[in-house]
Amino acid sequence: VVLETRPKAVSFHFGIPHAHQIQALKNAGIICMVSATHLTEAQAIEAAGIDIIIAQGIEAGGHRGIFNQSFDSGIKTADLVQLLKQHCSAPVVAAGGIMTGQQAKAMLQLGADAVQLGTAFVQCKTSNANDAYRKALFNQPLTQVTASISGRPARGLINHWHTQVDIPDRPPVPEYPYAYDLGKQLHAAASQQGDHGFGAFWAGSNAAQIRELEAADLINQLVLEMNMAEHQLH
Repeated sequence: VVLETRPKAVSFHFGIPHAHQIQALKNAGIICMVSATHLTEAQAIEAAGIDIIIAQGIEAGGHRGIFNQSFDSGIKTADLVQLLKQHCSAPVVAAGGIMTGQQAKAMLQLGADAVQLGTAFVQCKTSNANDAYRKALFNQPLTQVTASISGRPARGLINHWHTQVDIPDRPPVPEYPYAYDLGKQLHAAASQQGDHGFGAFWAGSNAAQIRELEAADLINQLVLEMNMAEHQLH
């Protein structure tokens, strides 16, 4: 499907695609990007011939692109960007916890070639987020990492999963994606009773800085803030 539709770029998560897949994408003129959460992942990405490395820090919302979930370096986005720029030659995109133009500009100053925002756009009406998800982003924008929802560590808005399930003696959770399927079924059943506290409301650590803006307006605001940050530097 990807080769038929030919998007400008394809981004991979949880590891590196097979060599024949990378070659097929390159032959089609499609830019390849892969998420890295620490240096050795980034070096493997570069060695595989991937075009762009996404430096995804611990602040990122949802499932970070950890290759091996038993080894999470927990590096902040700013530190990861600097580390990868020292050791890798491929372009680096900063991702994780970026909500404002000032924060984006700060990442570029640290050496990032571009920035990637996710949580900031979830509230847009054009996103697939449901009403409960949107309301939670504004009403309770505190986040925490848990593996209880899906079987893999992921950062989301604090709700029943974090306060009722993540107890000190919690039993082991089934592997991803089995736990995730069960979690979605639980959320669907609870939602029918008016309880949205079991939603997988993924969000980055700076969710409290979210603004209620449509995508185009948000992009314009980010550019304005980046320009303001540039002027303040000079």
